[in-house]
Amino acid sequence: MSLGADSEVGRLRTVMLHRPGAELGRLTPRNNDQLLFDGIPWLGRAQDEHDAFAQALRDHDVEVLYLTDLLTQTLEVEAARAEIISITLTGLYVGPSLQSWIEGRLTDADPAQLAEVLMAGLRNDEVRVDGSVANHLMQPEDFLINPLPNLLFTRDSSVWLRDRVAVTSLAMPARVRETQLTGLIYRHHPRFAGTPVVHGPHLEHLEGGDVLELAPGVIAVGVGERTTPAGLERFARQVLSEDLAHTVLAVPIAQERATMHLDTIVTMVDVDTVVIYPNMADALRAVPLTWSSSGGFVLGAETTFFEAAATAMGIETLHQIDTGLDPVTAEREQWDDGNNTLAIDARLAVAYERNEQTNARLEEHGIEVITISGDQLGSGRGGPRCMSCPIDRD
Repeated sequence: MSLGADSEVGRLRTVMLHRPGAELGRLTPRNNDQLLFDGIPWLGRAQDEHDAFAQALRDHDVEVLYLTDLLTQTLEVEAARAEIISITLTGLYVGPSLQSWIEGRLTDADPAQLAEVLMAGLRNDEVRVDGSVANHLMQPEDFLINPLPNLLFTRDSSVWLRDRVAVTSLAMPARVRETQLTGLIYRHHPRFAGTPVVHGPHLEHLEGGDVLELAPGVIAVGVGERTTPAGLERFARQVLSEDLAHTVLAVPIAQERATMHLDTIVTMVDVDTVVIYPNMADALRAVPLTWSSSGGFVLGAETTFFEAAATAMGIETLHQIDTGLDPVTAEREQWDDGNNTLAIDARLAVAYERNEQTNARLEEHGIEVITISGDQLGSGRGGPRCMSCPIDRD
């Protein structure tokens, strides 16, 4: 079976999604900020919206793989079970009595039950341990294992590069365990047997939302709130030295909440066209990185993102389609993920229906837009690109 991707707009064949489940239902006013959500989504409606998203992809002959299914199948492998139980227990600080009880609970669980706990977490009121001071003194609603509502955004925890996959290193403590699960799937699931893995959760911070494969051989990496300069350097060294790309563009981005990743500012909708947040377009810069024959970085001159991208891609111009029609609309629709599109093919993209002005501009430029509802899905500040990890593109 084919695996791999080297662009944002090649025909999408296989994608990994995560249908929101019990972990999203564990958000409360007490923990939603810590777990990086603006509000508390209506789970049933979020599932309906996600089902429509998945069906829109299937309607265009895209194979949809669900993270939950892949994880459950992976946990049928004894080595995978032992590995993830050990990793999960290492991150707990709940006292020896609760630690021992949780170890037994995880060990005795079947694959589906274990997957559920790893994703949805474990609350203190779901545990009864005689003699555990921690169990007695902690509040019933305290989580011993935190839920992972951001699993919804499968783009962040892995990126496919040609015939291999980069497992990323997520910066926010609430998301660290996501890459543990994703990495486990790639190491142990039969579908991915033998796939080379680069980067990893143990390395400097690099998040998939900051990685754009502009063209075969050209990768842009945003450096800001989530991906660090050290994470960029580590990743760039790997992809350039292993000839997975000939140019990596380092793109500093302003550390604002609405622009946490590069793909909240710009995404590709054609081989030479992007949709971009215009309020930041003029300030977006890039430093091209290449690899010398002697084995080291060659840093090019910093220039505008569009000039650097066009040069690296070997095209005359990287065309822009603005989010919205004016600065106020642009800001609103960028906040609602108006430029976080998922290209199924060149000039065919999925977008949230609520961003009417941005979608109209895309259509004016000859981009066919498949609209989906995202009223509940968008509460985690992510759009169709964030919610999808392409595993195979032409």
